[in-house]
Amino acid sequence: MSAKIESAMVMAAGLGKRMRPLTATRPKPLVRVAGKPLIDHSLDRIEAAGIGHVVVNVHYLADALEAHLSAQKRPFTIAISDERGQLLETGGGMVKALPLLRGDPILIVNSDNIWTDGPQDSIANLARHWDAGKMDALLLVIRQASATGHGGKGDFHMDAAGRLSRRRPGRIAPFVYTGVQLVSRRFLDGAPEGPFSTNILWDRAIDAGRLYGVAHMGQWFDVGTPASIAPTETALTQM
Repeated sequence: MSAKIESAMVMAAGLGKRMRPLTATRPKPLVRVAGKPLIDHSLDRIEAAGIGHVVVNVHYLADALEAHLSAQKRPFTIAISDERGQLLETGGGMVKALPLLRGDPILIVNSDNIWTDGPQDSIANLARHWDAGKMDALLLVIRQASATGHGGKGDFHMDAAGRLSRRRPGRIAPFVYTGVQLVSRRFLDGAPEGPFSTNILWDRAIDAGRLYGVAHMGQWFDVGTPASIAPTETALTQM
């Protein structure tokens, strides 16, 4: 099975604490990496995938981010999900943005990751693997050894069918979440009110056997701190 992706959401409302002091005067999505703001890297991938509508959530220094987005000349429309009044975290942000999003499933992209495609376009590859009959969410994951700039013990195990499970206590999980996923509208049914993490919805999908993954075959960079910028730029120029 496969999916037509009509809209995407870029998660851009965070406080950017790990990126200080660069985020003292600008929101994290506007920190420049390899000649452009972080969020533009995400928008470039969305544009290449041919998606027609994008929603961006805003909170910290929202006016600056909105001004940047309003100056974009893109072949897709951009809508703002305004979280100025309350930062809703990843799960709550998706719930608030849902009325602005079109189609099913929906592409969700974090604005602080940069990726390059391998043999296949990564977003198109997610769409090709989408199966609404058995999936609530389909995550783009990468092997931990290939996750540039990422620390920790990994996020998920993945079985031969692509089903994901959490890292087991005392173990290292082989796969890291890249910040890119397809989610069904059903994924958000019965979600909590107010701020909450997407982890709550992932755990629910895992319990139902409906959280799946696809391995990313290109490069991926976790650009979460000032120290991660220079290595990322060096790697990108060597491609």
